[in-house]
Amino acid sequence: MARLRLDLVQAFDRDVLVHSRLVLFLIALVTGVSLWFAQDFALDASSDSLLLENDQDLRYYRGISARYGDEAYLVITYTARKDLFAPETLNDIEALRDEVAAMKRVERVITMLDVPLINSPRTTLTKLQKSVPNLRSDGTDLELARAELRDSPLWSELIMSRDAGTTALLVRFKIDELYEGLLTERDRIREKRLADNLSDEELNSLSILSSRIKELRLLRMDEQAADIAEIRSIMDRHRTLGDLYLGGLPMIVTDMISFIERDVVMFGTSILIFLVVLLIAIFYRPRWVIVSFLCSLVSIVFMAGYLGLVQWRVTVVSANFVALLLIFSLSLTVHLIVRYQELHLQHPESGQEWLVRETIRDKYRPCLYTVLTTMVGFGSLLFSGIRPVIDFGWMMVMGMLVVLVASFLIFPAFLMLFTPGEPQRRRDYTGRITGFFATLVERARLKVLLTFGVIFTLSVGGIMSLEVENRFIDYFKESTE
Repeated sequence: MARLRLDLVQAFDRDVLVHSRLVLFLIALVTGVSLWFAQDFALDASSDSLLLENDQDLRYYRGISARYGDEAYLVITYTARKDLFAPETLNDIEALRDEVAAMKRVERVITMLDVPLINSPRTTLTKLQKSVPNLRSDGTDLELARAELRDSPLWSELIMSRDAGTTALLVRFKIDELYEGLLTERDRIREKRLADNLSDEELNSLSILSSRIKELRLLRMDEQAADIAEIRSIMDRHRTLGDLYLGGLPMIVTDMISFIERDVVMFGTSILIFLVVLLIAIFYRPRWVIVSFLCSLVSIVFMAGYLGLVQWRVTVVSANFVALLLIFSLSLTVHLIVRYQELHLQHPESGQEWLVRETIRDKYRPCLYTVLTTMVGFGSLLFSGIRPVIDFGWMMVMGMLVVLVASFLIFPAFLMLFTPGEPQRRRDYTGRITGFFATLVERARLKVLLTFGVIFTLSVGGIMSLEVENRFIDYFKESTE
């Protein structure tokens, strides 16, 4: 063990400290390659990314979909500001329907103008065999049609509200026969794998099918987002006479991805700005801010590039791994900076190589243990049985390893480009805080114990009252469409 440690120290001195510029160049090269593959870093909210392959509910859903079909559709609600059956309102609904129906990937739009009416006025089976009347047919009585659409068990609360003030437009999209066929074949092979071993040919086919499905899914997601944006643009042109809202699973998936992308950027940027300001306030010198930022940036770019390379999609649960890696990376770098400053104050005459070497030697073991315990903590998520949570666990385990390697390569290599300069005396804020609590414990031991005893009792009561809430609708604000 001692021999291994000596070899590692010698390798570090020889490869990192002596050839620091080469190390930085190689890191920059790897970061550049990672940045290229990071273009394929994307979010996914499909069933494949949210559920395990052998999930019973997913298998049941796919069985029902294979038997009865699974059409993608959207619903547009139209609440008239005046009378829903006024001629100008009906004309507006008809124009809205025609504009949406003219879209490339829309198969059909069903509205209250198109559904059959048999009591407006009442007709006979003989007449129905010749033609089925609707709201736009000659001879249709609008008041009778209002009553029929409002009270009929077929249309009430489906295509029209009880108060006859709101109607719905059902937008059905064309089925992608190629994509659905690939899904069916892949699911068939997966079902067989759950019951029996697959041949080499079947395993190869499954791999090819999965890759092709991923490619098509990304294309479908882009097309779906474009379709929803176009539909919303069309709706905006028809808001004069009514209040319009869009709903449906494709819209929810697209908006969820949009919300998550925006939150990741905003949350990550906010944390980065806050931590940079904090580092400047604490350490003053730009070099400490730069090296901390470099360690975090390289770690995040490398992970994003790797995920993009292997087509590993980020989900709602795992999207925040970027912000977490940023925090953990900065925490390791701050440990190294503080130790370097302590050594510099104690040995102001020492050279840069000695200061960097001793900093790494003093801190590699505590930092290694910190990373390992964190990896174990996130590794426990691998046994959750929930696909996005498992993926999040793997991403954080790998990410923590990347953070450790990046910090212990970039920090020493970067500092070797500079001279130590004058020792920097720090204001010991943490010493004052810990000193205050130490004094408090010494002077009021019993009160401290009683206080935490009460807190512990209240905490146990709170834990017993915890409830799991998984209602999807509660994840959104009331103002969300």
